Amino acid sequence: MPRTSPLDAVQAAYARIRSAEPGHVWIHLRAEDDALADAGDVAARTAAGADLPLAGLVFAVKDNIDVAGLPTTAAHPEFAFVPAASAPVVERLRAAGAVVVGKTNLDQFATGLVGTRSPYGPVASAVEPDRVAGGSSSGSGAAVGLGLVDFALGTDTAGSGRVPAAFNGVVGLKPTVGLLPSDGVVPACPSYDTVSVFAADVALAARVLAVCATPPTDHVSDAQVTGGICASDTPDARPWPADAPQGAPAHPVVAVPRDEDLTTLSPAVRAAFDAAVERVERDGATVRRVDLTPFLAAGRLLYDGGLVAERAWSYGEFLAAHPDSADPSVAAIAAAALDVAGTRVVADQQRLAGLTREGRRLLRGTDALLVPTAPIHPTFVEVAADPIGVNSTVGTFTNFVNLMDLAAVAVPAGRVEGEGLFGVSFVVPAFHDQVAADLAARFVGEGEAAPLLGAPGVDVAVFGAHLRGEPLNAQLDALGARYLRDVATAPDFRMLLVEGAVDRPAVVRGEPGAAVPGELWRLSPAALSRLLTSIAAPLALGPVELSDGSTVVGFTGAPGGTEPDITHLGGWRAYRTRAVTPA
Repeated sequence: MPRTSPLDAVQAAYARIRSAEPGHVWIHLRAEDDALADAGDVAARTAAGADLPLAGLVFAVKDNIDVAGLPTTAAHPEFAFVPAASAPVVERLRAAGAVVVGKTNLDQFATGLVGTRSPYGPVASAVEPDRVAGGSSSGSGAAVGLGLVDFALGTDTAGSGRVPAAFNGVVGLKPTVGLLPSDGVVPACPSYDTVSVFAADVALAARVLAVCATPPTDHVSDAQVTGGICASDTPDARPWPADAPQGAPAHPVVAVPRDEDLTTLSPAVRAAFDAAVERVERDGATVRRVDLTPFLAAGRLLYDGGLVAERAWSYGEFLAAHPDSADPSVAAIAAAALDVAGTRVVADQQRLAGLTREGRRLLRGTDALLVPTAPIHPTFVEVAADPIGVNSTVGTFTNFVNLMDLAAVAVPAGRVEGEGLFGVSFVVPAFHDQVAADLAARFVGEGEAAPLLGAPGVDVAVFGAHLRGEPLNAQLDALGARYLRDVATAPDFRMLLVEGAVDRPAVVRGEPGAAVPGELWRLSPAALSRLLTSIAAPLALGPVELSDGSTVVGFTGAPGGTEPDITHLGGWRAYRTRAVTPA
């Protein structure tokens, strides 16, 4: 499908915005002429041959993330300032060709999961207008749900990048804390904050995250870097590690909560979650029930324990000095946080560390945890009647994720009659973001895998027992490897049979040769090292030229000269078929 031109995309977005109900989605909307000027620049760059992966897309930015020239308010008018530079995540997206159209509403200082805690007005669900959009990234979730923009940036500390996804019927990708730079982002709880991505589908969310997580020199010119447009990451930035998985296994083990952990779900919502679990099983997963007690206990520490002191550090004194535009719930949380003793903070940090260790033990041997994104989708009336209590219930299954150093992807899972929208989240260990994205893509029917998020990887060609469906393919699954595509060698390779407990082929250069069929897989650098140590002589890993002229790491060897030549059979699978077919 051809891309929409940047100019057409911007004009169409503003037409949609003009025709939509106001809905308190926006705090600041850029002048259309300014956005069109950016689109013209993108068009000129693409015409000059620049590779801009997000050209033709428009996006919105939560108003606690800086966009140069637009006020940053964090939903408090007296806090407003106009930054001279955009946050690095915004600049990376613009450098990749996306055009920002405005700043979206939020729960004040990113404190809340309901989307009603803003002097700029409450935000309604894009699908259920009598119900809340969720927070704190309310405007960003609604902007995507209403189709006003292609994607939007939010932030997430306790679920703000996931709850609005559930309540607006979109995808919310919450990366590992520290993976994206937090420069230019107003902090809520700086130890646990992250920028997040909303999109209509997993594929686009993954593409956007890959751009946000890519070092700036990959997307901007030397002049732009020298000029400081893309500042260096914050000191607590965490780059992809060498062992980050490249994909979800074909048959994952997915943990799900026990019945007693799901008591906040109504019978109808519980039925929706059970249906989601059944869908995951149909997709090939094995389901394992786990005790969610330590996870839920960790989540309660965010507001009910000493960790809330981080919010006092972030904005408590400001709200105390500027009470007129303060949301009552946010002000009450900040005031209480100012009174938290330092010893309480340390005690709860230690408590959290213990709970995290217990949670990791419970999830050992699983690939992901599947939970309801939120147990309820409240109406505005319900939130008004109990603003703190309803907000707390909404965060039941989201609050613990960042605290316990987990990543997650939230996806829609249907509509519950009379109770609003429902969604589920795939929760994974830190830097297993690709696994969550792949499982989410399968769940919503987008194929076997999401686009790559950018973790470092090495392409490896396999030709025999490691092929899909063959005896050693499980090794690649266990290493977090990712199938990329079918390939063939250059036409001057031979396939020799190395016999043993498991027969394997050695692919070597020589005449008479042929284009030997195989598969290309991507492994993390650490996984490649582990694979190498498992290979027994005479097999080895070495350079293999493919039919397209590229050279990759592949299974080759140093045969002793006595191995049978099976090149003429046309590949390993053809040999295996012949070997098991009676004469």
